[in-house]
Amino acid sequence: MGYEAHATNGTPGLACDSFQRQDRLVSLAEPGAAVVEIRISARPALIPTVRAVASDLAGRADYDLDAISDLRMAVDEACATLVALSPEDSLLSCKFVIGKELIEVIVSTPDAPPEATVSTESFGWRVLQTLADEVSTARGVDGEPDALVIRLIKHSGAVR
Repeated sequence: MGYEAHATNGTPGLACDSFQRQDRLVSLAEPGAAVVEIRISARPALIPTVRAVASDLAGRADYDLDAISDLRMAVDEACATLVALSPEDSLLSCKFVIGKELIEVIVSTPDAPPEATVSTESFGWRVLQTLADEVSTARGVDGEPDALVIRLIKHSGAVR
């Protein structure tokens, strides 16, 4: 299912991004959702920091150990994919939106070259599809129309 990023008017306490699904706009956050965002230099050595944040947030949200491990590995793969497509001096942003029943992760880099795309035919993409309940890629997020984005959702239960 394809997604396209769109900016929406921000409401305090809500994420200010949304994705256009084929027939409807899907909000990234519901009222009361917690949002955690970290930015790092787009370097492989810093990905374990993002992975640790993902694990901690999933644990605090009462995810079971298998779901925590899946989320941690999915975040690692999404970050590694975008770092590989980013220039050396680029930033990587990872936003976690923690809702009642799911954690949504939006990983992006604003500096990816215009010709850079996330391959949805790669082994890494298949790994993401296996570990996350939903996964998509797009261009544009948070007022950065050229940002390269990977979005994934992990539900807290055994929902698939």
